[in-house]
Amino acid sequence: MKGGVASLVLLAAAAPVSAEQASPIEKIMEMISDLQGKVIGEGQDAQKAYDEYAEWCEDRSKALGFEIKTGTSEVAELKATIEQETSAAAELSAKIEDLSNDIQKDEADLSAATKIRATEEADFQAEEKELTTVISMLERATGILAKEMGGASMLQLKDATSVTDALKVMVQASVLSSADASQLTALVQTEQDSSDSEMGSPAAAVYESKSGGIVATLEGLTEKAEGQLDKARKTESTSLQNFQMLKQSLTDEIKFAEKDMAKAKKNLAESQEKKSGATGDLDVTSKDLAEDVATKGTLHQDCMNAAEEFELATKSRGEELNALATAKKVIKEATGGAAAQSYSFLQMSSGEDLAKTEAVRAVRDLARKSKSPALAQLASRMSSAIKLGGGSADVFGKVKGLISDMIATLESEAEEDATQKAYCDKEMSEATAKKDDLTAESDKLSTKIAQDKAASAKLKEQVATLQEELAGMAKAKAEADQIRATENADFKKNSAEMQQGITGVQTALKVLKDYYAKSQEGSAQGAGGGIIGLLEVCESDFTKGLTEMTAEEETAAAEYKAYVKEDEIANVKKSQDAKYKAKEAAGLDKNVADLSGDLSTVSDELGAVVSGLDKLKEMCVAKAEPYAERKARRESEIAGLKDALQILESEAALIQKAVKHTLRGARAHA
Repeated sequence: MKGGVASLVLLAAAAPVSAEQASPIEKIMEMISDLQGKVIGEGQDAQKAYDEYAEWCEDRSKALGFEIKTGTSEVAELKATIEQETSAAAELSAKIEDLSNDIQKDEADLSAATKIRATEEADFQAEEKELTTVISMLERATGILAKEMGGASMLQLKDATSVTDALKVMVQASVLSSADASQLTALVQTEQDSSDSEMGSPAAAVYESKSGGIVATLEGLTEKAEGQLDKARKTESTSLQNFQMLKQSLTDEIKFAEKDMAKAKKNLAESQEKKSGATGDLDVTSKDLAEDVATKGTLHQDCMNAAEEFELATKSRGEELNALATAKKVIKEATGGAAAQSYSFLQMSSGEDLAKTEAVRAVRDLARKSKSPALAQLASRMSSAIKLGGGSADVFGKVKGLISDMIATLESEAEEDATQKAYCDKEMSEATAKKDDLTAESDKLSTKIAQDKAASAKLKEQVATLQEELAGMAKAKAEADQIRATENADFKKNSAEMQQGITGVQTALKVLKDYYAKSQEGSAQGAGGGIIGLLEVCESDFTKGLTEMTAEEETAAAEYKAYVKEDEIANVKKSQDAKYKAKEAAGLDKNVADLSGDLSTVSDELGAVVSGLDKLKEMCVAKAEPYAERKARRESEIAGLKDALQILESEAALIQKAVKHTLRGARAHA
């Protein structure tokens, strides 16, 4: 068999060169042509990419310009809102402080008035009690004197020279208690001292032997005490009424002040909330604006750099194509003779003769015998290598390498087979753990996606509501504009007519006054005076109507202006809310898309892990070939491959000898 292979090699070496085979120079020319095509293709791809990038630069620049303009306007509006709310908050804080001071003052006044009222009431009750007691004693003493005047026990009253003496007689007669007598004596003495200070020395004769004078004195004291009691009661009633009025007034002032302060505090909280919201929006908008400005600042430079890089790359490709064309031309013109001389006797025969070598056949027979796909693939690769490489020594080396690699692979598989179970256990454990981790990650991502979708839907619903409100506000604004325009048009028409009437009346008045001022007839003057009077009444009515009409127009204009201002503020706020909620919803949607991508990746990875785990189960759990049979089969395969390798080594030596012999014969013939 070895001699047959050597004969085939010698015949192939002596055979003429096949037209299908190419020399190295031709291969070089082909490679240069391929490289030129590749460079041209790269240039076309680069041109297309640059055109797309240039278009993107232009679109991006326009978008950034619009965003910067919009952001600048929003920043200005938000700053104005913050300034307005800051001013409003300062005014409300000052108002709250003033109201708080007023409330404290009113509460202090009410507390002081309440204390004074309590003192007055206590004094009145004490005075009333005292006067009531005195009146009761005086009435009782007077009644006793009037009743007992003629009794034997009261005969001593005739000798009494004073009320004091009379009271002593009444005590001795047991018609009056000593305590009551003492109080009455003190009262009489006080009254007497008062009379002495007003009238001079007392008239003692009044009491001499006149019990009737004593009664009159007591009655006078009773009347005076009753007068004092009545006066005290009137004073108490007046004081109570004044206190109640003052209390009601202070209570109302405190209530209204507290109501105003609660309203001011509510407005202050709303103003601070608006300011806080505007401040937060300003921070976000300012950051976005700064990012847009910075991005636009670098965008032009980046685009110019890309254009310069594209020009340099285009120039470089042109130079490369010129160099390749020059090299191709030089090789074609200068190497024709050298190539013909160098490669005319070194061409080998086609691969179909070498495909029948014993080495390839031996490997194929071994693959069929052992039913090994790997050996069948090796035989195919050996055959392909021989067909493509001819009969050179490099091809034999490559084929030998393939066989050696297969031998090493089989030996390695034989060694790894001993640790197959440990490998299966390790891989199964790792795959199972990874499957659990990916399952948990998939559940986590699914939950987060559901949450973000719900939040986005809620925000979109809020945006829709805000847009409906904005549409309603726009409709209301249009109606208000129409009403205001109609009111203003009516005012202009009516006021012009009214002014025209006033001017006409004034003109008529002037004509009549001038005429009747010159006339001397009394009857004519009387009639003219009536007309002038009526005209003056008309002038007054017209003037009053014009004034009221003007006032109504000014009020309506002011109310419309205030409404427009409030509508603008509310419109800006709702528009900003809708914008940022839509932006936030878009961010959530983007996050959902990103998370969905992550979930898809995790799901794919989980599917791959599950698939790999199933394959591991098939490989590790299924019943495998017994180790002894696998060992014997591999040893047989390795031995067969070594035989094929030995055949190749012997054939390579024969080919080298044949080639040398052929070359020497060719040189001698030449």
